[in-house]
This record gives sequence, C-alpha cells and structure tokens, in this order.
Amino acid sequence: MAIRVMLVDDQVLLRTGFRMVLAAQPDMDVVAEAGDGAEAIEILRSTAVDVVLMDVRMPRLDGVEATRRICAQTDPPKVLILTTFDLDEYAFSGLKAGAGGFLLKDVPPGELLSAIRAVHSGDAVVAPSTTRRLLDRFSSMLPSGRKEPQHQQVEKLTGREREVMMLVAQGLSNGEIAGRLVLSEATVKTHVGRILTKLGLRDRVQVVVLAYETGLVRAGGQAG
Repeated sequence: MAIRVMLVDDQVLLRTGFRMVLAAQPDMDVVAEAGDGAEAIEILRSTAVDVVLMDVRMPRLDGVEATRRICAQTDPPKVLILTTFDLDEYAFSGLKAGAGGFLLKDVPPGELLSAIRAVHSGDAVVAPSTTRRLLDRFSSMLPSGRKEPQHQQVEKLTGREREVMMLVAQGLSNGEIAGRLVLSEATVKTHVGRILTKLGLRDRVQVVVLAYETGLVRAGGQAG
C-alpha cells in the first residue's frame, strides 16, 4: 500500500514541486494539500493520511501548533516539519510538539523521499547531523516543562540503556550504536524500546529532546 502524504504549506509552488517528486514514486501518493494548519486539521477529519509534510510559518494556524493538535489525536499521522536554517527554533518547537522529525525546505529529492519512508516505517530520526546542530543551538533556549527532576528521569534507566540513550541523542542510527557498543542491531532496538517505555516517550525524537533537556547530552553532542 502506498504511503499517503499530505502537503501543508502556504506556498503553492512549493507544494507543486513536492507533489511532482512524490507522484513519480510507486510507493507514495499525495492524498491531500492544505495552505495552513487549520485547513490541514480540517482535512484530516475526513482523509486518511500516513505522513504530513508540515511547513512552520503559515497564516491562521502555524505548523507548530497544528503539529501539537494533530499529534494529540488518537492514532495520528507522522509529521515532518519543514524548516529553513534561520527558523531552526521553530523546528525544535515542532519536535517538542510531537513531530517525527524535520526537513530543510531545500532538501534534495532523494533525501526527501528517504525521510518520508523512514518516518513512515517508524524511524523518527531524520537527518541526525542536522538534528544535532539544531539541538545544540536551541536546547538551552527552550524550557522543558517537565515536572520530574533530571535524576528521576535518568535513574529509570540501566547503565546500558543510558549509554544507548546518549548515542541516540548524538544522532547515531541503530547500526552505528551497535558498532560502537559491540552489540547486535536487534539488541540496540530492544534497548531503545525499553528506554521509550520507561521514560514514557513516543519515539526517538523525544529521546533526543529529553536527553538535551535533562543535560544527559550537552551542546556539541557530548555526554553530560
């Protein structure tokens, strides 16, 4: 079954360009488009969507708030935030709102397609090197809002799980973590699943955000 994609952007030309790229793929289908967050939410009430490509700055309802409302729904679609380098703080807010990752608006077509497939398959980490730069720059500017002290969050993890969490936060894939810790990818995947469960997190992006918020990983990707 093809991945059902919604394009949300107030720039018609940009939506047209993305639609042309996606339409050429046998495993993707653009099922809806919207010019702002409010229209996107309305369309989602009657249209089944797997992945939403969400712009940030739009009239009526911006992409961050739209993402927050969408992700609060039951069984929501995955959301990929569209951003530019000068709007990175909005992308971080989008991740905190529940987005599965983010893309730069000038992303090469191949990377766009890979990101959509990755997020659809459950891998929430998109462009980890860019994620690191984004979090390094803005994590200190955005308060957590979490009530549990840092040590109570981290103490839920075993030593190995803490190691895995730090490497996830540094943008490493399961395969890279497996190589670093001399483990199988299946074992790493199990550890990541346990981390999500113990900390009440939804996906790997939330692991990254929490690691920075709690100081487990500091700016520059270094362990705290």
